[in-house]
Amino acid sequence: MIQSWRGAASLGQAASQGYQAILSNGYYLDLGWSTAQHYAVDPLGGAAANLTPEQQKLILGGESCMWSEYVNAENIDSRIWPRNAAIAERLWSPQSVTDPSSMYARLHAVGARLDLLGLTHQRYYRPMLQRIAGSATPEEFSAVETLAEVVEPVKDYAREKTAPSEPGSFTPLNRVVDAVTLESDTARRFAGVVEQYIAATCHDAAAEAQLRAQLTLWRDNYARLQPLAQRSFLVKEVAQTSQDLSALGAAGLAALDFVAKGSGAPDSWKAEQTAAIQQIQKPKAQLLLLPADAIQKLVNAAADRRGLR
Repeated sequence: MIQSWRGAASLGQAASQGYQAILSNGYYLDLGWSTAQHYAVDPLGGAAANLTPEQQKLILGGESCMWSEYVNAENIDSRIWPRNAAIAERLWSPQSVTDPSSMYARLHAVGARLDLLGLTHQRYYRPMLQRIAGSATPEEFSAVETLAEVVEPVKDYAREKTAPSEPGSFTPLNRVVDAVTLESDTARRFAGVVEQYIAATCHDAAAEAQLRAQLTLWRDNYARLQPLAQRSFLVKEVAQTSQDLSALGAAGLAALDFVAKGSGAPDSWKAEQTAAIQQIQKPKAQLLLLPADAIQKLVNAAADRRGLR
């Protein structure tokens, strides 16, 4: 039996030569992909879709994989669950079951059930952040949480390529990149509200209020975090990312203000914000700041309103 970790082409080639095969490519949990990205991978898609029905029967399914360079007993469950449940659903479901919105709606409940079974994918998070924050006041720790909720570790093999030194079995996993989840639910939900707001031609008062509350929290968060960054080198590592989040919050609020005034944003402002967002999207401390794409959509929408006057 052939295990294809190179992709759909080699999987299809194996089946076309009469071998039973399973697909691993696309299901490597350690690469940090979003659940939706794993969910979209289909062993019978790509090259396999062109096989004969008899050849397709040779493709038995797939397997999820987990390499352990950046896991320990504390964070390993969070690197596997609940995303692995979505991979299982992909492999055990008809090909027509592909709606990521439906999947995400059910994933939270699955995660809660796994927590009741004793998995620690939800409980590991706060203790790791508390050790990073050290002597933080409640206000400062809240600022750490606010930042941690909207960042993710870099994807694929970028962490190895950007590591300050080659990791070993005794390398402590005590940084923010080790503590945060692989997928930011907060950023995903924020992006959904942005889409709702834009789809309503920027006339959804409830969505606007929700966006303003979130953006104000982000804008003000750097000021709350900065005193702790002066005392903790682990927090200082993410101080620039925190400053970037505040800049995104300010840009988003400015975009909403332009829309509210009915004037639309000038092209020069759009160009300035776009250049800033492009810099913010570059990884820092091996972390990605997830709301950047959604903020860019708000900036674009504010500039587009100028052309509608």
